[in-house]
Amino acid sequence: MAKLIPAAGRIVRAKALIQKARDLSVPAEGGKYNFSYVAQVKDYLRQARDMVKFIPMTPTATAEMKAEVKTIYTEAEQAERDLLH
Repeated sequence: MAKLIPAAGRIVRAKALIQKARDLSVPAEGGKYNFSYVAQVKDYLRQARDMVKFIPMTPTATAEMKAEVKTIYTEAEQAERDLLH
């Protein structure tokens, strides 16, 4: 059975995944339109969103946690715009 990760840990991991997507180096061949690069960026950002997706629905989620989740969603959207468009 999978080990449960507390909500605070999920938020930290999601932020780390967004940073990991930002830290990916743009390949020389194809630039930011390289399919492999685009797939990696989108995968990291998807993982970050999935990591915090259910936190607002839990009964133990505080208002601060819900605000952090909204921040992560906006950071992920901003990172996607910055990196891919």
